[in-house]
Formats: sequence, structure tokens, C-alpha cells
Amino acid sequence: MSPVSRDNVRTRGAQILVVDDDVDVAETYASQLDGEYAVETAYSGPAALEALSPSVDVVLLDRRMPKLSGCEVLDAIRERGLAARVAMVTGEEADFDIIEIPCDDYVQKPVTEKALRGTVARLVRCLTYDERVREYYALTAKRAALVESKSLEELAESEQFGELEADIEAAEAALSELVAGFDPTDFDRAFRDIGRSRPRAETG
Repeated sequence: MSPVSRDNVRTRGAQILVVDDDVDVAETYASQLDGEYAVETAYSGPAALEALSPSVDVVLLDRRMPKLSGCEVLDAIRERGLAARVAMVTGEEADFDIIEIPCDDYVQKPVTEKALRGTVARLVRCLTYDERVREYYALTAKRAALVESKSLEELAESEQFGELEADIEAAEAALSELVAGFDPTDFDRAFRDIGRSRPRAETG
């Protein structure tokens, strides 16, 4: 695979590494992304570490794998200082521990092709953003995952979630000048719907 310049990265041609110990799942994701991206698959944690290089832009990473877990692979990515954006794509429901996981997004299986492609597109765009913006995206992604999996009561009682909300508010304040210069359409494409990712009243 040839390296992709992060100064001129574009959605088409970005390099994606799909990591899942279920070969069928990995190949399905790869086939859904192939043609728009350069896609490589790895079927274990050790294989993922061998496939990782500075040319990889986005990693779709299964969390629970034998031999080497997704979290251990993610730690290795961060320790190597690689610029790849990482989405945990997992069958494990989001719990408050994901706040401490240094991933950029948390996506629960099963994942539709539309959702998968949307996640990858957002992460590819994040490669060109200021680090503060990337961090803001990661924080709001984790909030969105928790809002989807937890009740209002659980969120309200969680000290960790309260700290996450405070971190998001601080990030929003720090980014106020930067965000003010965004075109609203570009901002909507760059981030998930922030309003929808906030805790909401339960119905029914």
C-alpha cells in the first residue's frame, strides 16, 4: 500500500484497516468500503499490529478478540504515535469504561453499510482537522454511544458521565472561535448531531 499524505488526504483513496476475528464480518466491511477506499483486513490482534503503518488512515477495530484485544491494539497504535483515527466496532454495548478508551468513535454491531461508510467518512475528514477538533469529535462520539445504551437515570448517576459532559463543555468553549469560522453545512458533516447525542427524556 502506498502512503497517503495527510496534508492532502481525501475520502477517496484513504487507507482503511479492518480488524475483526470474524472473517465474514471483516470481509463484509471490506467489500462495503472497497472501491472508495484502499482496504486491508486483519483477522486477529497480532495480525493487526503487523499491518499497521503510518500509511493507515482509519482503523475499524473489533474490541473483543482472542490473543490480543482491540483495546491492546489501540494502545499499541497510540504508543507508536500513529495518526490513524480508530473506531471500535463491537458487539459489546457501550458502558462508562469507554470514556477512558482512547478511540475516536464507538460503534455497536450490527452496523449497516450506510452507518459504516458514514463513520469512515467522518474519521477520514478528521485527519485534516486540528487536534482540538478531533478530540471534540471523540468526546461527543462517546457521549452519543452512552446515550444510546444507558437510561437517563444511569447517566445522571454516573460520575464518569458527568466528567465527560464537563470535558465536552470545556472543549466547546476552547473551540468557540474555531467553530465560529465553520460553514454550518461543513460542521454538520464533520460531527454527529450534537443535540441528538445529549441525554433526552424517555418516552413510552
